[in-house]
Order: sequence, then structure tokens, then C-alpha cells
Amino acid sequence: MISKIETDTQSRMEKCTESFKSQIKKIRTGRASPSILDSIQVDYYGASTPLRQLANIVAEDASHLAVTVFDRNLTPYIEKAIQNSPLGLNPSSAANLIRVPLPPITEERRKELIKVIRSEAEAVRVAVRNIRASVNKKSKEMLKKKEISEDEERQIHDSVQRLTDRYIKKIDEFLTKKEKEVMTF
Repeated sequence: MISKIETDTQSRMEKCTESFKSQIKKIRTGRASPSILDSIQVDYYGASTPLRQLANIVAEDASHLAVTVFDRNLTPYIEKAIQNSPLGLNPSSAANLIRVPLPPITEERRKELIKVIRSEAEAVRVAVRNIRASVNKKSKEMLKKKEISEDEERQIHDSVQRLTDRYIKKIDEFLTKKEKEVMTF
């Protein structure tokens, strides 16, 4: 019973941290990263399709992305989707290759990005703490119903607290790493 609760709690906390990692990957740093274009959708035969399914995206160097389109006929549609995205990018194409230059980030923009990253981190910390609170509440209800003993309830409480501390530490490590990436020129 206790191990089932622990594994369930751990998987829920892991999902929170993975979600946080994927969110902060999308935040642009000083270098070109293919994940910047992950949110772009292209109108492909009437259906909104993720860019990754229609092209291969690689970082050519620190300030340029290369998008190799699988179907040459889609090149103008993909180029238009990148231009119309809120990222403020201006791609140029040749045949089935689209080059996307990334403008340098100003110091002010870097500070704004760090505020966004920190608020995302705090939201994930709150989510992890909410998971802890719900598990502790559930264990107290189980104790009232006499499904578990006081020792087992204490065990669950201690175990969930250790998991919470571990995942919050992970979140803080991801946050610190991303802040360094953003502030590095």
C-alpha cells in the first residue's frame, strides 16, 4: 500500500518536473536551438501540423537554424508559418532549405526571460507541494478509516516529504542552469 502511494506520488512529481523542463527548453537563450521552433504549426492540406513532422530542424551555428523541408512544395507555407509566429523571426529559403537567423537578445530581454523562467519554476514548485498536500490529506483520511496505522501514516508523510524535497531541488537545479544559459552571451 505504502509503496503504491510512493510510486504514484513520484510519477506525478516527475511529470511536473518534465513539463517544466520542456517549457523552459522553449525559452530562447543566446544560442540557436531547434526546440525554439517546436511550437510552430503549419497548415498542411487543411490540417494544422507541427513543423517537426514536416521538416528537419538543426542549429547551423550559434545564431542560425536550418530547416530542411521534406516536401519542397511546402517550403513557402513553412516559411510563412515561421514569419507569422510570435517569435519575431525572418526566415529565407532556397529550394527545400530554410535558414532562420536569430537576432541577438538584449540585456533587458534576458532579464525578462529570467523573470518568466522563475515564475514557471515557482508554479511547478507549487504543483509539487500541492501533490504532497493531497497525498498527506489522503493518508489522514485512510488513518481515520483505519485502513492504515499511525506508523504507516507517518511513513507515508516522511516519504512524500523526501520526494518533495528531491523534486524541488531538481527544479531549482534546472532553473539555475537555464538562468546561466540565458545570461551567457
